[in-house]
Amino acid sequence: MTRRFEDRIAAVVGGGSGMGRAISHRLGSEGAHVYVADLGQQAAEEVAKEIADEGGQATAVQVDATDTDSLKALFARIESEHGVLHALHAQVGMPGPSGTEVDADEWEKNIDVNVKSAYYTCTLGLDLLRNAGGHGSITMTSSTSALVGSPFSPIYSLTKGALVPFCRSLALLGAPDGIRANVVCPGTVHTPMLSQFFGREPGADVSELTKNFVGGIPLGRGAQPEEIASVVAFLASDDASYVTGVTVPVDGGLTAK
Repeated sequence: MTRRFEDRIAAVVGGGSGMGRAISHRLGSEGAHVYVADLGQQAAEEVAKEIADEGGQATAVQVDATDTDSLKALFARIESEHGVLHALHAQVGMPGPSGTEVDADEWEKNIDVNVKSAYYTCTLGLDLLRNAGGHGSITMTSSTSALVGSPFSPIYSLTKGALVPFCRSLALLGAPDGIRANVVCPGTVHTPMLSQFFGREPGADVSELTKNFVGGIPLGRGAQPEEIASVVAFLASDDASYVTGVTVPVDGGLTAK
């Protein structure tokens, strides 16, 4: 394993499970001190301990990414302890309800989790990223539903789709300070959240729906979280030092059809 993040500081907001967990592990394995930030304190602590047990460095922080004060506290802690942030990843997200009958409370929740969390995670972290001396990186997780649309949950396509132009804006905003911004769009990924995508309707056969969907992926399978993490690690590293404002589908060829 290469050590592209030796002596660097990383924060993964939504790092306690699924893709966020894999990203935290990958950055930690490459030398970063990872702040594993998650709504679930126990989940964050478990991931941080796993990284430490593997010889890495990690700090668990309980963070509500929809609460700006909670995010400010995270960045204030990183500033106090290190004074700099090199890699910031916004992972927080949720599957939206099916159909177009979305009540006001559901609407607000989806906007808060999928849009507000990413906006404030990235913008509140900018000052610390500016201290990285041209090595600052922002990455975000969107979805293939941002690129091709979801007939099952239009609000999911709407909210995740917002991250694509937001990434381009961040790239332009951060460029004078050497801060890059990129977004990944995973397709089907085998995480604990996968069943929620295929189980929106009561009584749905999740295993059959998943099997049928995966059958339409050119590579013939879903991704493992580690496969998403490897792309994020590349984008966050100096290996991608001239890559910014880019949207990268990590989908087994789904959007190539």
